[in-house]
Amino acid sequence: MTRVKRGFVAQRRRKKILNRTEGFIGSSNRLFRPANERYIKALTFATRDRKTKKREFRSLWITRLNATVNEYGMNYSEFTAKCKEKNIILNRKVLSQIAIRDSVAFDKLIKQIS
Repeated sequence: MTRVKRGFVAQRRRKKILNRTEGFIGSSNRLFRPANERYIKALTFATRDRKTKKREFRSLWITRLNATVNEYGMNYSEFTAKCKEKNIILNRKVLSQIAIRDSVAFDKLIKQIS
């Protein structure tokens, strides 16, 4: 059987991993084996943290809304219940942005649901 030289293919595969691990600390950006392990772990973290990011932002929007609505003598749950009652269909992100950036519009919204 003839000998197959895989030098170029293997080198290209290793180089691809090392390029993707640029900026990692220690041998994880210079040596292939630790770099490959860190890269696989980084992909796992990235997948997990995409879900966590959504959860954390939703929590942030609710906290911001609660803080703003407390100034009007309501809490978050009362505010959302009244919004549903009046058929105001805005998501938490938009409501928190209105509360932070446009207080006049938020005042009108509060008057509309009260």
